[in-house]
Amino acid sequence: MTDYGHEPTFGCFVTPAAQPPQRPVELSVVAERAGLDLVTYQDHPYQSAFQDTWTLMSFVAARTQRIRICANVLNLPLRPPSVLARAAASLDLLSDGRVEMGLGAGAFWDAIAAMGGRRLEPRQALQGLEEAIAIMRGIWAVDEPGVLRVDGGFHHVDGAKRGPAPAHPIPIRIGAYKPRMLRLIGRLADGWIPGLPNLPDGLASLPAMNERIDDAATTANRDPAAITRYLNITGQFRTSGRGLFDGPPQQWAEQVAKIALTHGTSGFILASDDPGALELFGGEVAPRAREIIATERKR
Repeated sequence: MTDYGHEPTFGCFVTPAAQPPQRPVELSVVAERAGLDLVTYQDHPYQSAFQDTWTLMSFVAARTQRIRICANVLNLPLRPPSVLARAAASLDLLSDGRVEMGLGAGAFWDAIAAMGGRRLEPRQALQGLEEAIAIMRGIWAVDEPGVLRVDGGFHHVDGAKRGPAPAHPIPIRIGAYKPRMLRLIGRLADGWIPGLPNLPDGLASLPAMNERIDDAATTANRDPAAITRYLNITGQFRTSGRGLFDGPPQQWAEQVAKIALTHGTSGFILASDDPGALELFGGEVAPRAREIIATERKR
């Protein structure tokens, strides 16, 4: 069992649909009213059926007051990290510290290339992600002396001015599954955001994948517990239980608590555009799961 001791986070994964344009905004407001901590959106800039994710995040920040906002995850090959860092800091300042950063190294390379992005091999995408993290953190590091220089092969800056500083330390979480990417998370990132449907063996994949992150963190002289583990989930609320995330809210809460205490997952992000499901997740599952986790941790 691995419990990193993090406070549980509950969020949602809302489709950034372009039509009707206010729909994802309305769902985000529902999520906040339901008590959820975080609202997230996928980022596929080549998908014409979707709104631009960063524009949507900015609009939602202006329509909400408490809920944190994050991409899940941003398409790095189509978003220059130096500009993205300033955009994130600006939105964090405007929203009183409610921005989190989710990054992806890239996928769907044909579509990326069609939008003018560079097609990368896996090792190149890994290097590009590492360079982007250095640039973003360098832009935010306003107390560091001098201008910023990162001589990267895929992302670089040469004399960029630092700032503005965000309102709070923006965590960088990575969506990834392959061993090299998991090791990068352990070395450099603040968190990990996989999707349960994409794990090769479901929950059984988590121990070995967490171990890769932890080993890399230890080798880099980092505390593995400093790296938060979130999980995108899907499911169905029913009156009777049928399986994992398929049943009544009480069953969901028990399953969430078991995953948190067994695998160290502290963030649970429900992929749903159903207002009723978001209300159940925030209003019933989240508080009950928190109670179970707190009780078990005291034993």
